[in-house]
Amino acid sequence: MVEQQEREEGILKRLTKAIGEFIYGMVGYESVQVALKARGSLEHLFILITMGDLLGVPILRPYYSLRILPYVVPKVAPWKRKMLQERDLTDGLA
Repeated sequence: MVEQQEREEGILKRLTKAIGEFIYGMVGYESVQVALKARGSLEHLFILITMGDLLGVPILRPYYSLRILPYVVPKVAPWKRKMLQERDLTDGLA
């Protein structure tokens, strides 16, 4: 009796989780992806403004970019790779 009740509660929890994930997929997934893409592009722009001289962009180094340097160092290598990769005209269509 107790095992059957626990089994039914487990099924109910899985069902509510599945329904919640389904509704999230219908309503919120696309907006989350757009927000993550916008965040990534803003982060790349921020690093370009603060650390642009690593790529040869003639930007004067402000005092504040030196203060945030310890926080940006782990992100510099992937950022340089993304900024220096070759791009095609068809990349913008996707």
